[in-house]
Amino acid sequence: MEAKAIAKFVRISPSKVRQVVDLIRGKNVKDALAILKFTPKRASAAVEKVVKSAVANAEHNYEMNADDLYVAKVYVDQGPTWKRFKPRAMGRADLMRRRTSHITVVVSEKEV
Repeated sequence: MEAKAIAKFVRISPSKVRQVVDLIRGKNVKDALAILKFTPKRASAAVEKVVKSAVANAEHNYEMNADDLYVAKVYVDQGPTWKRFKPRAMGRADLMRRRTSHITVVVSEKEV
């Protein structure tokens, strides 16, 4: 049985979130949360929130035991890019891309 949680339109670029996500893939949920707590990246707070949500979904919706859960799948997709203009010298303007991410976490019970 698997439980899933998704955070959409997170205002961090996908490449930065993938650095954090790669640290917890395949780990026990307790270990993953400990790693995220001490990771000095802005994306770790967003990923931690999604992991906690996936664990809550597993406990509430599927009556799984939180101690037996591990991060089965975790991936980051690119969301829509917000385009903004930044004023430059001599009346010019540069395009700024504000990237967003969709973070998906799937937790599953370990087979005993």
